[in-house]
Amino acid sequence: MEKDTEFSLCVKDVKDNDTVLKMKNFIQHCDTSCYEHCYKVAFISYLICKKLNLDYKAAARAGFLHDLFLYDWHVKSEEHKPLHGFRHPYIALKNATKLYDLSKKEQDIIKKHMWPLTVIPPRYLESYIVSFVDKYCAITESINYYKENRRFQKLYRYVYLFFGLIIFKSV
Repeated sequence: MEKDTEFSLCVKDVKDNDTVLKMKNFIQHCDTSCYEHCYKVAFISYLICKKLNLDYKAAARAGFLHDLFLYDWHVKSEEHKPLHGFRHPYIALKNATKLYDLSKKEQDIIKKHMWPLTVIPPRYLESYIVSFVDKYCAITESINYYKENRRFQKLYRYVYLFFGLIIFKSV
C-alpha cells in the first residue's frame, strides 16, 4: 500500500514505536489488526488531505494513533465493558499523549474520530476526513472478510460434494 515516501516520513516515529506495534496483537474489525486498520486510515487520510491542501501530516499521524487503546474490545471485561465505541477515542488520546507531543489538531482528530458517537463535532476538516475514512475502512474490512469467508464456504461445499460423489460411487 505504501508508495509515498513522504507518508513514510510523516509516520516514521509512529509506525515503528514499540507501544504502537502492540496494536498488531489486537483485532479491530473481523480479522484486521488494530495496527493494520490504523495504517490504512492514516494512509488514505494522508492522500485525501494532501490532495485538498490540508494538514496531511496531522491527518497521517493522528490517523495512525486514533485506535491506540491496546485491549481486545471484543472480550468484555470490567475495565473495557461499557460503551467501547464512545470511550476508546479518549483512551487512545490518553495513550498517544503519553508517547507524543500532539498538536491541538492531532488531539481533535483522535478524540473525534468516532463522530457522531462523540457528540461534539470535529473542529477541523482533517478530523472529519479521518472520521469518514475510519468508517470507510471499517466497512471495507468487514465486507472483504465476509466475502472471503463466503468464497471459502462455497469452496468447502464443492469439496464436500466432490468427496461425497467419490464415496457414493465407490460404495
